[in-house]
Amino acid sequence: MKTVPVQDAVGMVLCHDMTKIVPGECKGPVFRKGHIIAEEDVRTLLEIGKEHIYVLGMDPGTIHENEAAQRISAAAKGPGITLTEVSEGRINFVAAPGLLDVNVEALTRINSIEEVVLATMHTGQQITETRAVAGTRVVPLVIDEDKIRRVEAICAEYDYVVGVKPFRHLNVGLVTTGSEVYHGRIKDKFGPVIRSKFAKLGSEVMGQTLSSDDPAMTRDAILAFVAEGADMVVVTGGMSVDPDDQTPTAIRATGAEVLTYGSPTFPGVMFMVADLDGIPVLGLPGCVMYYRASIFDIIVPRILAGERVTREDIVALGHGGFCATCEVCRYPVCPFGK
Repeated sequence: MKTVPVQDAVGMVLCHDMTKIVPGECKGPVFRKGHIIAEEDVRTLLEIGKEHIYVLGMDPGTIHENEAAQRISAAAKGPGITLTEVSEGRINFVAAPGLLDVNVEALTRINSIEEVVLATMHTGQQITETRAVAGTRVVPLVIDEDKIRRVEAICAEYDYVVGVKPFRHLNVGLVTTGSEVYHGRIKDKFGPVIRSKFAKLGSEVMGQTLSSDDPAMTRDAILAFVAEGADMVVVTGGMSVDPDDQTPTAIRATGAEVLTYGSPTFPGVMFMVADLDGIPVLGLPGCVMYYRASIFDIIVPRILAGERVTREDIVALGHGGFCATCEVCRYPVCPFGK
């Protein structure tokens, strides 16, 4: 590869994109790879600070950055991912709605190969609308093809490196506890929030039952939803340590196996996960009702994607489980739950 003065480059072919940057206005290619330099292009190239251009001579065993990005992305992409066209040597991975699933071990191995770059968003993140979640390129304009073969070999050891687990459509039974709601002293505000959250994730609340603080009544309401074919039951309210808060007792009374009661997350400490013959039963604390992002938004998408949440999964949330309560919430594009 050698450099040629722009004034001498008329008639030559660009071997990479030329980028123009105007602060606060735009950034993008002013000329694309493969463009034939014309006389009128010389002034434009000089204006963007290009007094010389590269003339590419490919040595045996090397490949261009565009081909490298295409091969890396093709090897690493998984289900639910589409790839953008290559631009300035880079290809983005675009995810369909679902749970982002990144093989961190494979990702680390790939990025350990010098001059190879594959960057992703955090794994386990809920994707509710189509968006870019990863990007790849190589550092030099021309790279040793053996490095790309090494990337492809790593990817071949796994099902995929970057993929999306689709959300399953579940029928959810909702039990709202609290004598104050049951007797009509106050209006239930939990139900609309839960319905909205599940609808956003592609599931549906099949019905809502109000229960007093009597644990037997709450137990029977949970079991009734299971008998009606619910794929999941969530119980709202009654999760704190007050004497009248009997939801944990009611969930245990169904015979469900309690995987965890308590989560190292703020908000979401008083959270319960139980399993009733393969049906998840969740005890949701009051914070789910009034925080945009809480333990619900970390765990429920994983369940809807078919994952079985364990106590170890909950324990691991301590690192990243503290919500910064930003003035403007941007979850899931934030550190909470990562």
